[in-house]
Amino acid sequence: MTELVVVFADQLSHNLSSLANADKGKATVLMMEVQDEADQVWHHRKKLVFLFSAMRHFADELKEAGWKVRYVKLTDSDNTNNFSEEITSAVIDVTPDRLLFTEPGEWRVEQIIRQLREQLDIPVSMFRDTRFVATKQQFRDWAKGRKELRMEYFYREMRRSTGLLMDGDKPKGGKWNYDQENRSPIKSDQKLPNRHFVEPDDTTLDVLEMVSEKFPDRFGSLDSFGYGVTAKSAEAALDEFIKTRLPDFGTYQDAMITGQTFLFHSVLALYINVGLLDPLKACKAVEKAYLAGNAPINAVEGFIRQIIGWREYVRGVYWLKMPDYLDQNSLDAKEDLPDFYWSGKTKMNCVREVIEQTKEHAYSHHIQRLMITGNFALLAGIDPRQVHEWYLAVYADAFEWVELPNTLGMALFADGGLLASKPYAASANYINKMSNFCKSCHYDPKEKLGERACPFNALYWDFLDRNEKRLGKNPRMGMMYKNLQRMDDKALDDVRSQAQQVKQKLKSGTL
Repeated sequence: MTELVVVFADQLSHNLSSLANADKGKATVLMMEVQDEADQVWHHRKKLVFLFSAMRHFADELKEAGWKVRYVKLTDSDNTNNFSEEITSAVIDVTPDRLLFTEPGEWRVEQIIRQLREQLDIPVSMFRDTRFVATKQQFRDWAKGRKELRMEYFYREMRRSTGLLMDGDKPKGGKWNYDQENRSPIKSDQKLPNRHFVEPDDTTLDVLEMVSEKFPDRFGSLDSFGYGVTAKSAEAALDEFIKTRLPDFGTYQDAMITGQTFLFHSVLALYINVGLLDPLKACKAVEKAYLAGNAPINAVEGFIRQIIGWREYVRGVYWLKMPDYLDQNSLDAKEDLPDFYWSGKTKMNCVREVIEQTKEHAYSHHIQRLMITGNFALLAGIDPRQVHEWYLAVYADAFEWVELPNTLGMALFADGGLLASKPYAASANYINKMSNFCKSCHYDPKEKLGERACPFNALYWDFLDRNEKRLGKNPRMGMMYKNLQRMDDKALDDVRSQAQQVKQKLKSGTL
């Protein structure tokens, strides 16, 4: 029985379920670089380099392991640049007896496979993605009948299921969550680790040249590309993180600092999300460091929560609620995405810093995504669909299943509270507390009114004011609304007027 195994760019794992269920001696593996996917959104050029190079390396590894590989490069003259057409062409050429897939990460790609199943006169087998702890059905079963889908409770189920940081049925250290200990700003004398850098090899250099030629006007720099593109390099990045960053990761994971992109963060999400690094293996390695006394529990628990808690949870929400989730807009946000999200040209230093880091590295850590670019979009009422497409485009670790719930649910509260119990709305006070961005900013974080008042302040109070009917009864926002109600009519009118001036500057590109 001849077989055709289709492997997508986020499925670069040698233990992939479709490969495990194929007969290596009779199978052909199909991998495709297609323009349609590169153009789905305005993908960062470093993201494209990472994906294409990782795919090419994985294809070479498959060949070395004895697999027959049909690899379609973006520059091939006969490339149709479309998933459906390339798969159909391969079926015609290979004439397989069956077609094998591992369930795709994105709803859109699953629909492509469903259409192919109807169009092609050939059996199609779809295998579950065993790289996740929970199946889609397990999440649906957990979510059934719940009015609120809170990650914390799902996370505890994942801890029990995996046994990570557990003493029997109890959490190690006596607590499930140490997030309260993970909110310290960086000290002025704190020594920061160097960036983990992987020197590009010949394959990556070829891809860099190709992306430079084919996508000259795309967002993002191609200089100093230093991400790993193989499982070996991803595992080396994990080892480096555990040795040099993990001990301080928890304490400073919410901190932000001018000119420093990576701090103590692992920068492993891009490897995990494409399959170069096994998430459970990474969690066990981090747990081992704790058990050996080489890392504190707040750091280790924080890392594990991000992987088997948050990552598994947002995937469950995505598949539970798609395709309707894509159109959620509970706060009726309609403003266009400001140009400075692409250019970085704004007098707000915090936003400029995050955009510049993003342009340079296709990376910015999660608090900056949530509390700077996400928070601004929330306060300014930016259309969620536009914000989603920006996040999906600019970050190397962004795939729709993980990015969409984080953007619409966590950052923008566009799902009305399905994912987050309250909007993550904050004024300049939070940014000033957790970063040094405000020290070199044109605007004053302590001022609400006037030319030098930080735009986050007026937008924050305006956000609360215009959404009071929607959010005023939220129990977690009681203090916010009590503070709003303490304003007299003149103070509130002044804030409203300031917010309108900010929005005018936003539209004129002078903010």
